[in-house]
Amino acid sequence: MDKNAIKKFAVWARTELIARVSLKGVEYGITEDNIEAANADSVGGKVLTADEKKQRQALIAEINDKGYKQVMEEVAYTWFNRFSALRFMEVNGYLPSHVRVFTDEENNFKPQIITEAIHLDLDGLDMEKVYELKDAEKTEELYKYLLIVQCNALNKILPGMFQKIADYTELLLPDNLLREGSVIQQMIELIPEDDWKDAVQIIGWLYQYYNSEKKDDVFAALKKNVKITKENIPAATQLFTPDWIVRYMVENSLGRLWLEGHPEASEQLLPTEEEQSAYAAGNRDPEDAKWHYYLEEAEQEPEVQAQLAEIRKEYAALTPDRLKVIDPCSGSGHILAYMFDVLMKIYESYGYTTREAVASIVENNLYGLDIDDRAAQLAYFSVMMKARQYDRRFFSRGIQPHVYAIVESNHVDKFAVDYFCNGDAKLTTAMDTIISELHDAKEYGSILTVTPQEWSALYDRFVEITEDINMSREVALRELLPLVQVAETLAQRYDTVVTNPPYMAPTEHQKPYLLKNFKASKNDMAMAFMERNLAFCNKQGYSALIIFPTWMFLASYEKLRKKLGDKKYEAIDEYIKIYGKVDEWHQGVKDIRSIENIKEWENKMFDLHQKCKPIFIDDIVMNDEEWNKFEKWYEENKDRLKHYKTKKKNERGAR
Repeated sequence: MDKNAIKKFAVWARTELIARVSLKGVEYGITEDNIEAANADSVGGKVLTADEKKQRQALIAEINDKGYKQVMEEVAYTWFNRFSALRFMEVNGYLPSHVRVFTDEENNFKPQIITEAIHLDLDGLDMEKVYELKDAEKTEELYKYLLIVQCNALNKILPGMFQKIADYTELLLPDNLLREGSVIQQMIELIPEDDWKDAVQIIGWLYQYYNSEKKDDVFAALKKNVKITKENIPAATQLFTPDWIVRYMVENSLGRLWLEGHPEASEQLLPTEEEQSAYAAGNRDPEDAKWHYYLEEAEQEPEVQAQLAEIRKEYAALTPDRLKVIDPCSGSGHILAYMFDVLMKIYESYGYTTREAVASIVENNLYGLDIDDRAAQLAYFSVMMKARQYDRRFFSRGIQPHVYAIVESNHVDKFAVDYFCNGDAKLTTAMDTIISELHDAKEYGSILTVTPQEWSALYDRFVEITEDINMSREVALRELLPLVQVAETLAQRYDTVVTNPPYMAPTEHQKPYLLKNFKASKNDMAMAFMERNLAFCNKQGYSALIIFPTWMFLASYEKLRKKLGDKKYEAIDEYIKIYGKVDEWHQGVKDIRSIENIKEWENKMFDLHQKCKPIFIDDIVMNDEEWNKFEKWYEENKDRLKHYKTKKKNERGAR
């Protein structure tokens, strides 16, 4: 995969799309400094159609609510996501029409959808308009029309990615998409077609690189004491998780839970010594789906073995359809997609057919949340594409995944709430609680704790109003249903929680909430997620996350260490971070355990720290006395460690 090409395109595309979207705004009398009257019948001499007037009014309302720059950013991002999704689907043959939207069969920038326009079978396509535009040789206008119809047609099978474009995003679709140098032309030219055949990788890197300049801007502003707002939290915290780390975490949490209860599946799920050696040597079969990053259980004391035997009895009672797994900070969906792969192997080992397994995974097993609407779109898309990869008829099954953008209740329509509750005291209490607990939810994300409700009663009411003709019905379904879905996902307990949490100090808005609910980890959002993930878990569930090792020795996290040592968190196994050498650190700490001379111990610990960078530790590596010793040593040697790092960097530069 050519990551340089992906980065070059994504960084450029963001700037280009924002500029082009803003230019369309000018066409409709909307700039950052001035907005012509919302009820205008014409703008700049152009008479507006009824649809354009409605879309323009919606756009102005959104700008008044969020601000001009934020809305232009969101519209640009929406079109970037749609273009990326369409490109992936056309390359992999997943478009139901089987007609390419951006290229011909030879991957030339000659959209097949134009040449096949009069033969297209798309929902909502006005063939008279197609003939009219073709006869008038208005190719650019025809292409924009076909693009919008194609997106709207995909809404039926992918509503989480292709929302109906009857709003202002259609109004701001850039012009001149067929010109040399357009976003679409550059996407085709810069990114090799083969790179689009791995949904997780291409979507993930596009997302990260698209946000890279905004991330730089956010941190540059932070240095000038400009606080991070909730709109900028995603850009400040998003980080694409490399594939090997995802595999390691998922295989040693979800995979371990399953194998500990179903050891007979080991032969099907784990590689042989020969297969593992070939994999390590780089001889990797694309069809090989075995768990190459799975670590065998370490030898335990008899007392621990007895405790584990009891836990494994609970695991043995689990069937695949009863597993619940979540990534509460899902980003573009890399972890969710690999969870899908691991779950497929689990189902296959249990005797399910591929079709049965795919449907059950999407309906019963997999959950994802993110504060960023666009990231949640991509995570949703990644899961749907993974399902389509395994089941070519999946789009016709009418199944949707539990992957959601966290929504806020700040502007909920009171009339819609009253209509939905319909005087029912239980529904009213439930909705009042949900609305209260999801206020400013995008500030906090998945660390929010939500009260469990009688979810079936709420969903039954949504089914009941689906065919109603009340004027509040649409608002209730559009605003209240997402609130209930997110609240239920936050309130549930899971067998496995795997995530790459946000690394940032809490914002001013977040601090009071963390101080009240996460006293032991209030100084950092990532540390707060250590606690929150364990709260997400069932009693014997697994939590796996990437985390910095500072929680292990800094005095400010003493309460967190004690809390994580509590017996109710017996499932804690290991904590990993991005860099380091697991085995050397683990063995090294054991080797110096018996050294009594404090100076000798300090020197050995210093060398080990520099060699390995600690990445995982469990209760057999350090006891309380060793924790205290290590913490004291680290605090006294911080400056020395910093000097050592600078010295080594200079030496490398000199060489």
